[in-house]
Amino acid sequence: MKKECRNNVRVIHDFVVFSAEAKRLSESSIDGITKAINRFEEYTNYKDFKKFHFQQAVGFKKFLLKQKNVATGKPLSKATIHTTLRHIKTFVQWLSMQSGYRSYINYSDADYFNLSKKDAKIATAKRKKRIPAIEQIDQVLNAMPSVTNVEMRDRALIAFTLLTGARDSAIASAKLKHIDLDERSFYQDAREVKTKFSKTFSTYFFPVGDQPLNIFTEWVDYLTKELSFGPEDPLFPKTKVQNSRNRKFEAMGLEREHWATAGPIRRIFKEAFKSADIAYYKPHSFRDTLIRLGERLCRSPEEFKAWSQNLGHESVLTSFYSYGVVDDDKQAELLRKLAAPVVKTSPDMEEQFKQFLKFQEMMGNNSG
Repeated sequence: MKKECRNNVRVIHDFVVFSAEAKRLSESSIDGITKAINRFEEYTNYKDFKKFHFQQAVGFKKFLLKQKNVATGKPLSKATIHTTLRHIKTFVQWLSMQSGYRSYINYSDADYFNLSKKDAKIATAKRKKRIPAIEQIDQVLNAMPSVTNVEMRDRALIAFTLLTGARDSAIASAKLKHIDLDERSFYQDAREVKTKFSKTFSTYFFPVGDQPLNIFTEWVDYLTKELSFGPEDPLFPKTKVQNSRNRKFEAMGLEREHWATAGPIRRIFKEAFKSADIAYYKPHSFRDTLIRLGERLCRSPEEFKAWSQNLGHESVLTSFYSYGVVDDDKQAELLRKLAAPVVKTSPDMEEQFKQFLKFQEMMGNNSG
């Protein structure tokens, strides 16, 4: 097998630094980009990027369209191929402007990584999301045991995710001092909490019923009063694992340490939904649940703006475009209402709608 090209290693490193420092991309985003670039390198047998030719892009597209998913054995999805090609296109565009590469690569060469319009539409099409109902989450909480402190933690973890809509990485890194039960808030301080784009903001508990709030309140009381946890200790401490008499690793309580990653949180969710005999929903899907709840409860653009900010969105359009999904029943209801006599829309709502239409138009132009 051919070894990596030294020039490529150096310039990829420079691009990673540019992506992190100039573009402020997250580690996970950069990881996805480098995987795509490495995949392209493998296809070209690690040929020096200075020898890039647009035919390599054409061939690589055909190559990806023939590849299969290792886990399922099915062809790679158009979305996966689209994302891979988009990452490489961005890299080649950047490369064409770097000293030592400008005379070898034209900026327009990157366009050869574009999928056909048909495949691009398939890849970027908005598909119906599976969103858990609050009633389903309540069923999961009811089914979860809470005898040991590990079981109490797991139950409180799911309740807290519903109360705040926080991302799993933020939850894994949260400390007790970030919680204010009197204000019912979670202060997501980016200096210590792993938030998206390292943004600092406060989340006030969403009105999702008494059960999640009671479960989480009892958990915080248990940590502080029974385990004597302090402000700097983790809100959801990792499991203490020890060798049992049967020479097997078993859970033996909790440690005063954070989880290193959000992986254990996702495993807790999987097990909890499985035990309740309900299809698994990722922690992130709870954010969709809260957006749908906000669409029902908010009576003005200002209220929905506050609801959106509570999820960490600077613009209400992010909530509309990324999370807002109208289910089939709601769609039918809205269309029936449109047949009724027109009621004059408030100026504030009209302005929000105009902004949303402009945003949709902009997104459509970018995807084309």
